[in-house]
Amino acid sequence: MHLGVFFWRFCPFCIRAKALLDRKGVAYKEYVIDGDQAARAAMAQRAEGRSSLPQIFIDDLGIGGCDELHALERSGRLDPLLQGA
Repeated sequence: MHLGVFFWRFCPFCIRAKALLDRKGVAYKEYVIDGDQAARAAMAQRAEGRSSLPQIFIDDLGIGGCDELHALERSGRLDPLLQGA
């Protein structure tokens, strides 16, 4: 399983999302796209048009951003998604 996080370095939502993943002890690939509009456009295409940051993907499943990640955690649905990540 591959977990990828597209983010900007100084984005508070990106930092918060990565902090949750770090607390969970899960490995993830960071895609820093600071100011790279071509990379952001490619990310948005993969994310079904969502261009806000961060964008988090588990394999080919786009789970959204920071709010969606924390909602999955609160509902108890994040850990099953992360199994094997």
